[in-house]
Amino acid sequence: MEDFRMRQVHLDFHTSPAIDGIGEKFDKKEWQETLKTGRVNSITVFSKCHHGYSYHPSEVNEMHPGLKFDLLGAQLEACREIGVKAPVYISAGLDEKDAVTHPEWLARNENGAPSSGDFMNARFHLLCLNTAYLDKLIAEIEEVMQKYKPCGIFLDILDERICYCAKCRADMTAAGLDFTNPEDASEFGKKVYKNYRDRVEQAVRKYDKNCTIFHNSGHVQKGRRDLISSMSHLELESLPTGGWGYDHFPMSAAYARTVREHFLGMTGKFHKSWGEFGGFKHPNALRYEAALSLAVGAGCSVGDQMHPNGKLNPSTFRLIGAAYSELEKKEPWCVGAKNISEIAVLSTESIPGQRRREYGKADTGANRILLETGRLYDYIDTEADFNAYKLLIIPDYRRNDEGLKEKINAYLACGGKLLISGTAGTDDSGFMFDTGAEFIGENEFRPTYFVPCFDTVNGYTEYIMRAESYRIKNINAEIISKGKNPYFNRNAMHFCSHQHAPDNDEAPYETAVIKNNVAYIGWNIFTGYAVYGDLHIKELVNEVIKRLMDNDFLVGSSKLDRGIITLQQKENKKLVHLLFAHTSKRGDDTEVIEDIVPLYNVDVNVKTEKPEKVILVPQNEEIKFNFENGRVYFTVPKVEIHQMISIE
Repeated sequence: MEDFRMRQVHLDFHTSPAIDGIGEKFDKKEWQETLKTGRVNSITVFSKCHHGYSYHPSEVNEMHPGLKFDLLGAQLEACREIGVKAPVYISAGLDEKDAVTHPEWLARNENGAPSSGDFMNARFHLLCLNTAYLDKLIAEIEEVMQKYKPCGIFLDILDERICYCAKCRADMTAAGLDFTNPEDASEFGKKVYKNYRDRVEQAVRKYDKNCTIFHNSGHVQKGRRDLISSMSHLELESLPTGGWGYDHFPMSAAYARTVREHFLGMTGKFHKSWGEFGGFKHPNALRYEAALSLAVGAGCSVGDQMHPNGKLNPSTFRLIGAAYSELEKKEPWCVGAKNISEIAVLSTESIPGQRRREYGKADTGANRILLETGRLYDYIDTEADFNAYKLLIIPDYRRNDEGLKEKINAYLACGGKLLISGTAGTDDSGFMFDTGAEFIGENEFRPTYFVPCFDTVNGYTEYIMRAESYRIKNINAEIISKGKNPYFNRNAMHFCSHQHAPDNDEAPYETAVIKNNVAYIGWNIFTGYAVYGDLHIKELVNEVIKRLMDNDFLVGSSKLDRGIITLQQKENKKLVHLLFAHTSKRGDDTEVIEDIVPLYNVDVNVKTEKPEKVILVPQNEEIKFNFENGRVYFTVPKVEIHQMISIE
């Protein structure tokens, strides 16, 4: 990974056998000039697509019936001549040709039907890696390695899956497992996937010790370091308009950078998502998305889909070039830079047995609050070094892990700060850490009301809290907020107005407390923010964080809440990234970036040693600064999508 490329393209090429003339307009010189227009220095090209056909002569597979020459070889030659890397894509989980000709290779659900639908649907079908299909797939990988010597292998549509095909059921039974038991079936699925990964590693390393390997599941699971260890780098699939949203990638990156030095943010040129011919986003959107990759410590990969004729779309690469020409100028400051974080979120996804969808919303809510309040944070798993962070947040849900309790207590003993909410930090006996309060249990009322004991935008009043509520009894803690119940829960016998009953003034109670370096909030507060987005939820969490941290953060800024600020270290320089983009809704559910809305005179302060100079980069323009009490203060004249500031 010494030559990790920051400006990549993932070139999809899933092409039906019903289409003829495959690659007939491929022209080496035109291909090369188009890549240069896009300022691309790595492009993933196809050996085999989801339809199951190879784009080169093959002894172990069938070449696409509409192709008359070695398209993959021609693409690789064109790339090598101009110094562009070209990892090779092989569809692993999907192969529609083999799904039709070898139905015994299909992955099947508990009813015996194909896992991904019947054949009358116009969709691809999953194959089982516990069948003879795996032998064929390994042969396809070895053929590519031996014949083309690629720099990387990208394998797609993969995960630990439960399969009930005849082979899996027979093998589970032979191993003494009960395939009707979901736990046994899940455990067997993990073994099947482990065998697949081991065999891929052997096949690739047989020919090249340095070839990169990536298994794409569409998501990198937090806490699954065993899966991550089988990959040389990570590619974080996160197309903002394809259902992920603009806040998804920062959260994925916040975990990826703690477990891998090299990773990519994978967005797309599409208006929506993969497989979209003729879809384009505005150049300003891609400029923002590419800059965001740099700001969170990643390289950038832009998804495209090539026309069956083998010609790269000039408009697409002009679009990509608008973003990558800027990245190219910024790379000298960013290559090798490490993101600095002072807050860690112990991801709910990283806890074994707690990966259900509702738990993920706690991670999402924490991410949004930290992003919108300008905090420097990582997402971590239980194997991480907690002492690398000033504050640890455990959002909303209980962990039954004695080893984790001991690790957190050791962290607290060394001066670490802890924020827990909901049932996090509790066991059957109550709080596991000294919050200065007694944990009583779940509140019978929902919704409830939050009453702040601090200044908020809308003042001292009752604010609706729709998330699950938990009761505590204060003993000797500082009270941050109180709560009230409604007169009654809404039901057929008791209801008031159109939604919920108003607050009952009787018997207010404590809901958020702090004692020394531990704070507790008595709601599933982060889940609540993910689902409802109430301003007062963010205000409460931010107030607790500020008090725990003594309002002493590494960076501060006057940016807007849709802006992003990150801090990186490279040698003796600190690099501040400021990003801002105005998003608008298009269609039913697509958030887009079109117009540039600049920010002017953005005040920034950074905790650091006294610098010699502060420079806007890559413009190389010095700006004035003041240094007081260990902080440097400066004003950035203008932020147009992205501005970097080097403190030297």
